[in-house]
Amino acid sequence: MASPSPPIHFSVPPDPGGGPLINNGSEPPVPIYIVTDASQLPNEFLHPSPDRQLVIGLDCEGVDLCRAGTLCIMQLAFPDAIYLVDAIEGGETLIKACKPALESVNITKVIHDCKRDSEALYFQFGIKLHNVVDTQIAYSLIEEQEGRTRAPDDYISFVGLLADPRYCGVSYLEKEEVRFLLRQDPNFWIYRPLSEQMVRAAADDVRFLLSIYEKMVEKLNQKSLWYLSVRGALYCRCFCISDNNYADWPSLPQIPASLIAESAALEEEILSVLDVPAGKMGCVIGRRGASILSIKESCNAEIFIGGAKGPPDKVFIIGRVKQVRKAEAMLRGKMLEIY
Repeated sequence: MASPSPPIHFSVPPDPGGGPLINNGSEPPVPIYIVTDASQLPNEFLHPSPDRQLVIGLDCEGVDLCRAGTLCIMQLAFPDAIYLVDAIEGGETLIKACKPALESVNITKVIHDCKRDSEALYFQFGIKLHNVVDTQIAYSLIEEQEGRTRAPDDYISFVGLLADPRYCGVSYLEKEEVRFLLRQDPNFWIYRPLSEQMVRAAADDVRFLLSIYEKMVEKLNQKSLWYLSVRGALYCRCFCISDNNYADWPSLPQIPASLIAESAALEEEILSVLDVPAGKMGCVIGRRGASILSIKESCNAEIFIGGAKGPPDKVFIIGRVKQVRKAEAMLRGKMLEIY
């Protein structure tokens, strides 16, 4: 049986509040394990059980991360350790060993904007990511719950979330450095052995997620928590095109017993995938995105385009049924226009 590689120590303050991201020697270090074999992962993760509910942080790094790209590292943050699951060294066997956990209802995966991560896991490894808490969705729900409105395309970035003093209050300057390196060399995450900078950057993308999760859950009411679970499931499906209308995916979360009394006030949320005829995507998007932005402003629904990563001929709409149907009608109207 393989044994874990020697851990690389960094500091994870109990209450991240603007301190340095790497260990300065004043805080107990949290080990970071580079995993190349499934035996190096915690048993409770590999074998999910209803008797041991887990909450972990999750992120993926890769080259052009999507269905056709290359997933290179999957980061898992536990309260007492961070595991960098090396898909390059461990290969398909290692990632597929994580399939039960990633699909399990007994393990909550905290992630920021799961759409492309889910797409990569589904098309490259046949994994249907399930039971996620997406901090990007949670942020929007809290803003809505507290009476604040946002522009249709105003999604909080991970860097912005970390900087928000309500949730973390940490400056993440190294993220920009890594983005610059990725622009210089898109294969940045493929190279082995992992450099100290790669290890640090990968770990920093997950190690505050559990703390942020706890603070967000405290703010969300029961209704918002239900919408968070449903919308997270729809985000996971978003770019994962299915010929059978997702029949083989886990069911969407049911209304919890605590909300049954007000279930009539809860509006069902759905994912709609709209086919765009060849040559009509320009009509849908409009000049500088004006058309699709106007539809988003008219409908309280989220609209996503595959873009350069694809799929190029689909529009994905997530939201409450009436708003999604309204968006569909408006988008079909745009397709009839001459661009």
